[in-house]
Amino acid sequence: MSLINQIHTVFTKKFGSQPLLVRSPGRINLIGEHTDYNEGFVLPAAIDKYIYLGFAKNATGTCRVYSLDFEEEETFSLNELKPRRGWINFVMGVAAQLLQAGHKLEGFDCVFGGDIPIGAGLSSSAALENGVGLGLSELFELHIEKSDLVRYSQQAEHAFAGVNCGIMDMFASMMGKKDQVIRLDCRSLEHFYFPLELGDFQLLLCNTKVAHTLAESAYNKRREECQEGVNRVKQQFPEVNSLRDVTPQMLEKAKGEMAPLVYQRCAYVIWENERVITTSNALAHDDLEAVGHLLYGSHKGLSEAYEVSCPELDFLVDYTRNLSYVLGARMMGGGFGGCTLNLLKKSATKEFIASITGAYLEKFGLQLETYEVNVAEGTEIVEL
Repeated sequence: MSLINQIHTVFTKKFGSQPLLVRSPGRINLIGEHTDYNEGFVLPAAIDKYIYLGFAKNATGTCRVYSLDFEEEETFSLNELKPRRGWINFVMGVAAQLLQAGHKLEGFDCVFGGDIPIGAGLSSSAALENGVGLGLSELFELHIEKSDLVRYSQQAEHAFAGVNCGIMDMFASMMGKKDQVIRLDCRSLEHFYFPLELGDFQLLLCNTKVAHTLAESAYNKRREECQEGVNRVKQQFPEVNSLRDVTPQMLEKAKGEMAPLVYQRCAYVIWENERVITTSNALAHDDLEAVGHLLYGSHKGLSEAYEVSCPELDFLVDYTRNLSYVLGARMMGGGFGGCTLNLLKKSATKEFIASITGAYLEKFGLQLETYEVNVAEGTEIVEL
C-alpha cells in the first residue's frame, strides 16, 4: 500500500472521517552551503521524498495528532500552546504561528508519516511544518500565501523546536518545482528557477550515517567568525552589512586587519556565492560537466577553508574523483556528517553503489545508505 493510501486508511479508522490530504517534500541543496546566514545565495530543490498528512476538523478545541512512523498520538489544546519534547513541536509550532498572525483555527485531527530519511539532512522537519501550514490553511479556508506559510514554518522552528535556522529549507520544500532548482537570494527572498535537465545523469545521495557532536558548536563558531570578518571590512567600507556585500577586492584590502582563520572563512563564503551564480548559469546552458566541477570546488572549500567536513564525507567525495561516470560530488548540509550529493551516469548507478558501499564499510565499519532522488513539486494538496 502506498504511503498516501496508508495515511488515508489509518485516518478513517482512527478518527472516522474523510481527510484532506497533503504531500510535502524534503529538499536537497545543489550548491551554496553556509551562505544562507550570510545573506547570500543558495540553489536548493524539492525532492521526491515526502511527508504525507491527513487533516479533518473535529468540532472541539482539542487537536489530536498521530505519527505513523513513531506510532504515537499526542493531543494539545489551541488555548495552551507551549513547547514540549519531540515531534509534536513541529505541529504545535505552526498552529501557534497561525493563531499569532490572527488566523482562526478550531480543533483538528491529523495523521502523518513519510519516507524522508530522518537525520540525513533532507529537512524532514521543514516538510512537516510546511505540510501542517498548507493543510490548516486549506482546511479552515484561510487562503494564506505560500510565502507567508514559509515564514510561519521558520518561526515555528525557532520558537518551538529551538533551532535558529535560515529560511532555505522551508522555502525549497514549499516553493519547489518539478525538474527545476531555485536560486534563492536569502536576503530579499527574490528567487529564480533554473532547469535541472539531467538526461543520462542523476542525483544520488550517500548517507554517512554519522553525526559528529561538534556540529552545533562549530556552526555557531563559523557564524561568529563571519561576523568578525564583516566588522573588520566595515571599518574600511562602512556600506558593508554582511558578507553578501563584500567583494574579493574588499576582503583583500581588509586582510591585514583580521586573523588568518577569519579571512579564510570569509573567502570561502564569498567564493561559494560566486559558485551558486556560476552553477545556475551552467544549468541554463545545459553544461553538466561545469556543474560537476563546481560541486567539487564547493566541497574543497567546505573541507579546507570552512572546515566543516569530516573524514567520512571527505572519503566519499575523494572516492568519486577518478570514476569516469561521476561528474561531481560534495558534502551537503551543515557538515560533520549527513550526506554527500553525487552527480553520476544513470547506467553506472548499481556499479557505483556496490563499489562505494563496500569501500566505506571496509574503511569505517559503517553501512552506507544511498538514495536516488528526483527534483519534485513543492508542498501541495493531493487526492487519492
